[in-house]
Amino acid sequence: MFQNRSDAGCQLAQKLKHYSSEKPIILALPRGGVPVGYEIAQRLKAPLEVLIVRKIGLPWNPELGVGAVAPGVKILKKNMLYQLGVTDSEIEKIIEEEQEEVKRRQKIYQQNDDLRKITGKTVILVDDGVATGVTVSAALQTIKKLKPKKIILAVPVGEVDIIKQLSLLVDELICLEVPSFFPAVGAFYQNFSQVSDNEVITFLMRAKERAKNNSSHSIL
Repeated sequence: MFQNRSDAGCQLAQKLKHYSSEKPIILALPRGGVPVGYEIAQRLKAPLEVLIVRKIGLPWNPELGVGAVAPGVKILKKNMLYQLGVTDSEIEKIIEEEQEEVKRRQKIYQQNDDLRKITGKTVILVDDGVATGVTVSAALQTIKKLKPKKIILAVPVGEVDIIKQLSLLVDELICLEVPSFFPAVGAFYQNFSQVSDNEVITFLMRAKERAKNNSSHSIL
């Protein structure tokens, strides 16, 4: 059990410290992955960026992930949608709403920078946990299009079968806890309160300020 996302990030950083020499880019999935990624970026003295991915849920159950959208990527579990009787028009409406949410977050997080900065770099993709794996899968598809040198997936906790599947898609997967019984990601945190947009912005501003200070010290 992790105290909170910061605690999880500190523990993950210990497992990732050997990557500091590769000057990695930490890519966190907002909102919950950002506090985790911030701790890793701080300890590895690496830049922190966000990759905005949105889960596509059912019309009557938004929490059940049946797909995801990321920059240039759309994933749908078509067999599940067919079995549940979800119409094309219903799912397209949800996709449009989530794509608008991606644009909104890009604007408020000031993440309009070109993600091509990760080309040829070691990327550490971070989230606060993996349940269905659909958002992480979408993120990985976006990252792979940009041809990084290496992709590391780092999460505090994950569902065992999904973790096995995702391990085939990355160069290394680090997951601190892979429990046999997995009710939900939040079940493995003492404090799993929702992360706000303002908190995400604060973490990103702190990371940029720290990177600026480190750069100044290296020049001196």
